[in-house]
Formats: sequence, C-alpha cells, structure tokens
Amino acid sequence: MSAEYSYGSGRPGAPKRPGKPSQPTDPRGKPSTGRIARIFTGQGHGYIRLKDDREVYFHRGDLRDGTAFNDLHVGDDVKFELLEDRVSGARALRVTPRKK
Repeated sequence: MSAEYSYGSGRPGAPKRPGKPSQPTDPRGKPSTGRIARIFTGQGHGYIRLKDDREVYFHRGDLRDGTAFNDLHVGDDVKFELLEDRVSGARALRVTPRKK
C-alpha cells in the first residue's frame, strides 16, 4: 500500500462526492389557532382540532420554550405554526396557549 493512502480519504486522486443537501434546521409553518382535542400525557403527544374539524399532531418537543406540556388540557385554545408535510402529514410546531 502506498504512503499516499490514508483512512477516510478514499483512493488517491479520486473525485470527492458531494455531501447530501442539508435540510432546514428550523422548519417554519403558517400561523394558526385551534383547540386541544386529545392529549396523551404519558406518551407526550396530542392532537389539536382546527376550525375545519381536521386534527393535527403535536409532540411535547413541539411546544414553544416556556410552555409546559402538563399545563395543557383538552379544550384549551392554542396558537401554533402549522407545517404541512407531504410525507408525514400536518404537524403543529411552537405550540403555546392562547391568551383570552
């Protein structure tokens, strides 16, 4: 083996392959409002019902900073960003209780 070869660099003189395109690290959706329809505290997720009766999934990790998952209850009005994803479906991001 030649001295030019080192682990991780591939063959000497071989063209480098471009990396995978990076995905956005902070996805954004359109501002929306709704009401908590179902919440599964032990599992850490729930569903928000929109005005058109469609339900959108959210996870405890999708809450806005400073919002506690255990403070949300069925029937609470919330505001969030609605992210429509063709692969995994709609999801609520940055969920926070709505001030009345």
